[in-house]
Amino acid sequence: MIDGKLLRNAFISAANCISNNKRKVDELNVFPVPDGDTGTNMSMTMGNALKELELLDDTVGVSQVASVTASALLRGARGNSGVILSLLFRGFAKGFANEKEINTQNLAKALELGVDGAYKAVMKPTEGTILTVARRGAEKARELCDTTDDVAEMFEAVCAEAEETLAQTPEMLPTLKKAGVVDAGGKGLCLIFRAMLNVFKGGQIETSADSQTAKAAVTIETFASTVGQFDDEITFTYCTEYIVKKQEGCEDCLKLRAYLETIGDCVVVVEDDEIIKVHVHTNNPGLAIEKGLEFGSINLPKIENMKMQHEAKQREAKVTKSSSNQEYVSVKPEKQYGFVAVAVGEGIEEMFRDIGADCIVKGGQTMNPSTEDILAAIQSCPAETVFVLPNNKNIIMAAEQAVKLADRKVCVLQTRTIPQGISALLSFDPEADFNTNRTDMTKAFERVSTGQITFAARDSEFDGHSINSGEILALENGKLAFVEKDINKAAVKLVKKLLKSDSSFVTVIYGEDISDGEAEKLREQLEEKYGSKVEINMVTGGQPVYYYIISVE
Repeated sequence: MIDGKLLRNAFISAANCISNNKRKVDELNVFPVPDGDTGTNMSMTMGNALKELELLDDTVGVSQVASVTASALLRGARGNSGVILSLLFRGFAKGFANEKEINTQNLAKALELGVDGAYKAVMKPTEGTILTVARRGAEKARELCDTTDDVAEMFEAVCAEAEETLAQTPEMLPTLKKAGVVDAGGKGLCLIFRAMLNVFKGGQIETSADSQTAKAAVTIETFASTVGQFDDEITFTYCTEYIVKKQEGCEDCLKLRAYLETIGDCVVVVEDDEIIKVHVHTNNPGLAIEKGLEFGSINLPKIENMKMQHEAKQREAKVTKSSSNQEYVSVKPEKQYGFVAVAVGEGIEEMFRDIGADCIVKGGQTMNPSTEDILAAIQSCPAETVFVLPNNKNIIMAAEQAVKLADRKVCVLQTRTIPQGISALLSFDPEADFNTNRTDMTKAFERVSTGQITFAARDSEFDGHSINSGEILALENGKLAFVEKDINKAAVKLVKKLLKSDSSFVTVIYGEDISDGEAEKLREQLEEKYGSKVEINMVTGGQPVYYYIISVE
């Protein structure tokens, strides 16, 4: 039997293990483009639960351990691999509900529930990925749960089955075979399962070499008010935050919100089935915490003197705005429709604001925002219905998970690139109803072809060709089109591939590593070759990673 203490330690060990091995998992990605990367995303997702797990005492039951972990992973989920991982752990929370210890039966059930949730969340599940690895592991658990009562013995067989399946993934997916690698997400899951098994068998908890990840606190800082932090005059001195673990029969948290609004401002109260997250600026933090105790037990309290921090915050303002997600405060709806866009680069962010985006979540390639980052922006959007534009295929699933946590209607449009997001937003009609807009915006972004010019982040093999680190990569609608040595030459060739007989506009968004002079040279080259057929527009995007983002309509 596995008790709560052992499960807690197993989850901590798993989080540290994936953190220590994230680079190895990252290197398994098929394409050598700079990416948010599977290992990094899985590590950050697991790491979001560490602080809460470390606060659980040795008398904790498995139900609470699983519930706390699943809740933290859901909010911290980054990238498709992180979301899938969070759903697998949600299976543990469901399968271990009301349990103090784990037996082989409820472990098998938990694995099955996690796999079922993960498959349902993926629109078109692909075999040969983390999904297959998890499913076959769950099937092995079901096969053995009636023949043994030794949880560690059964889970060892699960790990072996998962690892055997991982080794077979190149035969299931041609892209893996061509690249000569196994599935990255599946590898990450196998590492996580093995670390758990080691603790189940009496081994030591693996410690993390990444102290920053291990110390990452779970708070609602993304809901804090930027205005409150940087105003010259601070009305309420103490920024007070805490998490309430709901007690049985917990009342509607609206009563808690109403009380806090009488003793302060910048009040944010967000709840799910297990917890209430609280943020308030007040001169009486003790009263705020005492009121929270009426709804359950308090965890992770934090009180900061904003007046003392004010000067330091002002010095840090420029860094915060350019290198991390903007902070938001939850607001009540004031209009029918609002828009949240994921983007990075001053020029691109300004474009989205100019055409109607209410909130920008900083992120994209190499910096996939978490579900909680996206949720914070949704909650701060003053609209009854919020359209979310992920603008990256690896952010769509995290955005869809935020839908379940929001207190308003949310529609995630599956935009995979910046040009698609811009096209979708431009097609919004304020006079049309929701269904019409959703349909028209989807049709609009699906008509857009996107090209991207970036660089190879590492040496690799793809489709029989060697790719050297630093070489220029041209991507056509997300797929590797060719490799070049010269950035502008690659852009001209890619535009030619993207152009169709009915194309009318070519828009080139140039990034932070391209000077105005270089962009002008490219414009002249494109005008010379294609100017008689299409209109050429050059836009300053300021984005990292991509030298050029090209839109053809």
